[in-house]
Amino acid sequence: MDVHNDFNDINTNYQTLFDKMSDTIVIHNTEQNITSCNRAFCELFGYTRDQIAGKSIRIIFDSDKNYETFCEKTATGIRKGNTFRGEWYFVRNDGTPFPMEIVISAIYDDNGVKTGYFSIGRDITERRKTEDSLKESEERYRIAIEHSNDGVAIVKDFVHIYVNNKLAEMFGYESPLLITGKSIALLVHPDDRSRILYYVEQRQGDGIAPSRYEFKGIKSDGNLIYIEASVTTITYHGEKDILVYMRDNTERKLSEEALRESEEKYRLLIEHATDSIFIIQDGVIKFPNPKTEEKLGYTGKELEQMPFIDHVHSADKEMVLEKHRRRINGEETTSTYSCRIINRDGTELWGEVSSVVIDWQGKPASLVFIRDITEQKKLESQLFQAQKMEAIGTLAGGIAHDFNNLLMGIQGNASLLLYNLDPAHPHYEKLKQIQEHVMSGADLTKQLLGFARGGRYEAKPSDLNDIIKKSSTMFGRTKKEIAIHRKLRKDLWIAEIDPGQIEQVLLNLYVNAWQAMPLGGSLYIETNNIILDRHFTQQFDLKEGNYVKIVVTDTGVGMDEKTKERIFEPFFTTKEMGRGTGLGLASAYGIVKGHKGIINVYSAQDHGTTFSIYLPASEKEAQKNIFSSEEIIKKGTETILLVDDEEQILKVSSEILLALGYKILTARNGREAVDLYSIHNENIDLVVLDMIMPDMGGGETFAFLKMINPLVKAILSSGYSLNEQAKDIVEQGCKGFIQKPFTIQALSQKIREVLDKK
Repeated sequence: MDVHNDFNDINTNYQTLFDKMSDTIVIHNTEQNITSCNRAFCELFGYTRDQIAGKSIRIIFDSDKNYETFCEKTATGIRKGNTFRGEWYFVRNDGTPFPMEIVISAIYDDNGVKTGYFSIGRDITERRKTEDSLKESEERYRIAIEHSNDGVAIVKDFVHIYVNNKLAEMFGYESPLLITGKSIALLVHPDDRSRILYYVEQRQGDGIAPSRYEFKGIKSDGNLIYIEASVTTITYHGEKDILVYMRDNTERKLSEEALRESEEKYRLLIEHATDSIFIIQDGVIKFPNPKTEEKLGYTGKELEQMPFIDHVHSADKEMVLEKHRRRINGEETTSTYSCRIINRDGTELWGEVSSVVIDWQGKPASLVFIRDITEQKKLESQLFQAQKMEAIGTLAGGIAHDFNNLLMGIQGNASLLLYNLDPAHPHYEKLKQIQEHVMSGADLTKQLLGFARGGRYEAKPSDLNDIIKKSSTMFGRTKKEIAIHRKLRKDLWIAEIDPGQIEQVLLNLYVNAWQAMPLGGSLYIETNNIILDRHFTQQFDLKEGNYVKIVVTDTGVGMDEKTKERIFEPFFTTKEMGRGTGLGLASAYGIVKGHKGIINVYSAQDHGTTFSIYLPASEKEAQKNIFSSEEIIKKGTETILLVDDEEQILKVSSEILLALGYKILTARNGREAVDLYSIHNENIDLVVLDMIMPDMGGGETFAFLKMINPLVKAILSSGYSLNEQAKDIVEQGCKGFIQKPFTIQALSQKIREVLDKK
């Protein structure tokens, strides 16, 4: 049989229909040789028909074992029902594996003899990714609980409805299922049972119950265990449940009891403890365990010569002394709190302090346990900082938006006065100065919007090396005392960015470096390609993958830790009044975040500063910048519907459009705009639409306009930059975007750009 000729002699009409199928189709004979396939099959697997004609179906498998297993599975399926349905991994011509959903049926001739197989397939890569992403999201929280160092349980109506593995292990059960569905009394010693049941009853109702308490528990083998429980009430599907975190405090309890019985037993128990354990009496540390000496950096003899309070951070001393006084006076029998400890070399550590009053050698003393929670506090601080920056960013964005609206009124009126005004007029230069001041104000709001993650104004694939060369060369011309060194990777990946915003980021970093080198110095700029893994990117809530890295390093005075913590906050500056707004690095931070990137800083006093920026790489080709003259004013005679809820902006914008020759209809809100457009849409050539309006915003208004006329032409106008909300409206068909405050030239050009577009 000439399989190759059979492959090429397929009926033309049949082949045409065959090739129009979006699913892959392949036919192979009983010898497993391919006799026919459609275009979708060739495109998916990366072969031409000539390459694959007559080849064994084995060509789309990555191994003989995979191929043999597949044949066994499909043969079994076809024998049972004449059709095999399932999912399988195949391999493209370039070696890339991918999953497919397939249906395979046997082909028989008129005599009932099997002559081959007919297979239909569909690439399910994206579906698998979606499924995996959903599973990963759900699994993440489950794993976090399952791998917690604390026992976790959810209680409803005195019954455990959820128990994690740690809690089951803590109480000696092989599986959480042995506790789930059982009464909480199962785990509580009879001595404490009534008290715990009362607490639970109070919490399930509206009574007052402690959020932390201790009780004696019973393990599965009957042994005693001491438990410290943290309890909170949660609401799920409208019903109140109790979430309980349990920690095994048996070791600590045994340590306390052993101490009261014997000093020798106390030493043995605490010798290898991971927490710092010691006694405070007469204001000094006595009998510190090895972990205490390790953490504080002093020997036991040295500690006995120093007041304990000397090891406490100055900001926490008053609180620690007050708690110690209350314990010794019997006002508090136990106490747990956090404070900062300073060790021998000056390092600041965070400790969770638990203490109890004891009688030691006939005198009152405190038995103290300190757990090092420095890393936990660092994470809490990072979270707080992120939340604070987010809140400040939201405030900054709102201020910038409102300020831009105010500037629009000034800019519009100045533009109208300047329009057709003779340059020789005595007021001409003053009006030009007003415009310049307005644009300076607009530059400040751009930086505020940048910090507020106001979005990318005009993102396009760009070569970052070009932007760095241009910006650093321009900067170097004005700051000749700074030696600039560039190390730019030649095959640097393309990034989809707003060139103007990224240039603003770089200039802010250059200026920051220059100000850190008042006597001159060196500025090093480097670019590179880098692949960031999930371990690195997940802390920034970003995707792993290819990134372009920019490193800007100076040889300046550097920063201390407190300054580093605040450099990205708006209005924070270390410069004297009049030398800086404190917006430069805040703006850089927001712009990089708005580009789904990362900006980090490393600095030490007298050792310079390094900023590292990571921006997602793009597979698109770089675009060249195209510049247009901003001074040209373009006129027209069409009818424009102007929509804005600010009366002053509506008035001045109307006057500008009338001066440009257009006929105007105005609306003060979205509903009024929709009503006007429904009546006059045949005569309205363009809508200039404000994005932020009460009741019905720009997005909703545009959606209604499209329902009336799917071909409606509209320009979105906003005091915000082109953020995610604005981009969504543009992607829905809005023809353009212009940011307030805009000049008469900019507005005239944007209108003609949209109206003249075919």
